[in-house]
Amino acid sequence: MSPGASLPDERLAALDRRDRAWFVDLVFRILVLAGGLSGIVFIVGIFVFIFAQGAGFLLHRFDPAEFFGSIEWRPTSPEPKYGALALMAGTASVTGLAMLVAVPFSLGAAIYIAEFATGRTREFLKVLVELLAAIPSVVWGFIGLTIMNPLIIEAFDVPIGLCILNAGVILGLMAAPIMTTIAEDALKAVPDSYREAAEAMGATRWQVVRKVVLPAARKGIVAAVLLGVGRGFGETMAVLMASGHAIHLPTSPFDSVRALTATIAAELGETARGSEHYQALFTLGIFLFLVTFVINLTADLVLHGGRRKRKP
Repeated sequence: MSPGASLPDERLAALDRRDRAWFVDLVFRILVLAGGLSGIVFIVGIFVFIFAQGAGFLLHRFDPAEFFGSIEWRPTSPEPKYGALALMAGTASVTGLAMLVAVPFSLGAAIYIAEFATGRTREFLKVLVELLAAIPSVVWGFIGLTIMNPLIIEAFDVPIGLCILNAGVILGLMAAPIMTTIAEDALKAVPDSYREAAEAMGATRWQVVRKVVLPAARKGIVAAVLLGVGRGFGETMAVLMASGHAIHLPTSPFDSVRALTATIAAELGETARGSEHYQALFTLGIFLFLVTFVINLTADLVLHGGRRKRKP
């Protein structure tokens, strides 16, 4: 057989390989698309489920003035009251104090790990931060209950240490490792050419970090802070154990409070399915869902709005 006689077979083999490559590429594109859409489907499904469970309360019993303006949460009394103002204030106060603890600590740790630590020190600190993030929330709750509680009582001469300060510190320590990891990744993603250009102009190491690296990594840092805020709003067990679980408007860091998530966790298991109390708890869940959505949407609008303004 002459050498030219094998050309049709080679062409058929090349076409076959091309068809297989096209099919494999199509399969992976479909899988990636399905994976991307699944997140949207799951979020919509969760919201539909929560709304369906709380729809009866929202449509027939919900009173905006009572829900948002009253501190009386008495769902099991002969005349039930569903005022969630104290629960919202407790969640906001604990989360706010947690961010005051977590943001400086996590950003400082991220800057040191990304810009100043080297070699084994950097690797050791990164592993240590990741291990802190792996500690279960119930363990943090035990720390707040058994360690922070007597420390606060002794240090500040208060009758009880289960309060906003306790829950805020514990929640801040819980959120800081995740925020540190994301912020450190954002700082490392800044191209080295930015640092080299600033150093070539005579900038010190701290000036490079403050005036070049931090502005360039702003989006990742904002994402880290938002994740910490989401962790604060969504945390349950540690806040339940460390906050005192008392319903009233806080006036100082040493007041005991009750969070929205802690209320749902503490009461849902003992509530009759489909009852008014049951539906009211799911209404609290709808409110938490909407607050988290608004926080993320606002941050996204701020970031994209600032980017459009910088365009010529």
